Amino acid sequence: MAIDLTTILITCLHGLVYGVLIFLVASGLSIVFGMMGVLNLAHASFYMLGAYLGYSVLGITGNFWVSLLLGPLLAAAAGSLTEHFLLRPVHEAGHLFELMLTIGLSLVILELVKWGWGTEPLPVKIPPSLTGSLQILGSTYPLYRLFIFFFGLAVLAALALVLFKTNLGMIVRAAITNPVMVSALGTDTPRVFNMVFALGAGLAGLAGVIAGPIMGIYPGMATVVGMDAFVVVVVGGLGSLLGAVVASFLIGELQSFGVLLFPQFSLILMFFIMAVVLSIKPQGLFGEKG
Repeated sequence: MAIDLTTILITCLHGLVYGVLIFLVASGLSIVFGMMGVLNLAHASFYMLGAYLGYSVLGITGNFWVSLLLGPLLAAAAGSLTEHFLLRPVHEAGHLFELMLTIGLSLVILELVKWGWGTEPLPVKIPPSLTGSLQILGSTYPLYRLFIFFFGLAVLAALALVLFKTNLGMIVRAAITNPVMVSALGTDTPRVFNMVFALGAGLAGLAGVIAGPIMGIYPGMATVVGMDAFVVVVVGGLGSLLGAVVASFLIGELQSFGVLLFPQFSLILMFFIMAVVLSIKPQGLFGEKG
């Protein structure tokens, strides 16, 4: 199959856009896992919940930008309540209880979504200001996809700024490394954990809102993105923002070019890459040795 330069460029752009979406979901999961030791298998459900909440806000207000603001905030609030009332009481009981709880929570959210919004896919219109396209090497590329990419980069920059240039970010990074010591120094670690968990849920909800117009909103959307996000966390390394960035774009491009070049094997390529990385660095590309 002959592949021209335009096809390669468009495929690469598709991979970058999907990589940004995965990053928004995986970054929160990675930080929560690295900081709290909680493998939250319901994390992708906040991605789905944010998409549906954003859809409802859009239906009420008719304004995409309002839904882009309120959808993630509502998902973050749901995440905060989840951590405070569900995860915190079982945190000392061990990882098995947290694992079982988050699996059950994902099923509950899925059923609530089906009950509240139905099982049929819900279409979301692209906002009028972003409905155009740009000419790239003689081919057109949707403006909305470019918006997702640059908007995701802006979120990445803001997240990096908070983590590496603020006192809160210093506390979060320290808690990832040694939460017991941070607590002994007088930091209210449960409150910090709650804020980080809410932030992760909000970022996942944000990804759900902006993904709606191009990927659709349907009850199974959490499963698809959740698996990719989990691979990103494992490949990039627990608690590493840089690892989440690199692994997200790696998986995004792998998925995009895999569909183009090896459609029969595209679903297993990322698991192959994960196996290779783990065989070389069991802690992930940028994870620290335990």
